[in-house]
Amino acid sequence: MTVSLDKQQTAQYSQWYPATWQDYEKLRDVESFERAQLFFHDHQLLVENMGWEGINHAKVRELFSMIFYLWFSQFSEQTATLMGGCLLEKKDKQAAAPDLIVYVGEDAPIYQEGERRYIDLNQCRVPDLVGEVSDTTLAIDMREKADIYAKLGIPEYWVIDIKGKRVFAFYRSETGIYLQIETSQILAGLPINLLNQTLEKVSISNVEAAAWFSQQLQQGERQ
Repeated sequence: MTVSLDKQQTAQYSQWYPATWQDYEKLRDVESFERAQLFFHDHQLLVENMGWEGINHAKVRELFSMIFYLWFSQFSEQTATLMGGCLLEKKDKQAAAPDLIVYVGEDAPIYQEGERRYIDLNQCRVPDLVGEVSDTTLAIDMREKADIYAKLGIPEYWVIDIKGKRVFAFYRSETGIYLQIETSQILAGLPINLLNQTLEKVSISNVEAAAWFSQQLQQGERQ
């Protein structure tokens, strides 16, 4: 099967379809698909997020950007780079555009004029952590996308369940599969339950929720 879709058709394109890597590349390089998040894995293609984000998805995604900022600026000696939504690509094998991408350290990918605007994982190292904000895609995020990120070798993967107000965090084992964890390994010492509690406070203001998160970290540091 060869995928040939216009923007209107893909508005409802919310399931995996058989496709070749060449099908994926053709869709990736169409300018009208710049707002789409593309995923390719096991000879299948998924297109997500045509058009604007929903309110809840946008609020929670920005909340986690603030959480990462607070953690690395105040409670970690390491530097970090956030690249949420950027396309990760392992040629002929996998492609994905996670909602959250975290590179820890100073060797994050740097764009060079004239290069493609995605992260080529044949040239750059994988992120240390990626995450998906799940409003309507929880099943896919927990299964197929987890398989993609594990195959890419990404150490830690978070699924943020908006409706359930919880975070499922996974760390990649030596055998290449994700095992659920209660404390982040990349944000060393961060309890996942604290993220769950922070999600409970996001309904009115994600800035206030981030401020509450920061207060909890400060209190824990003083204890």
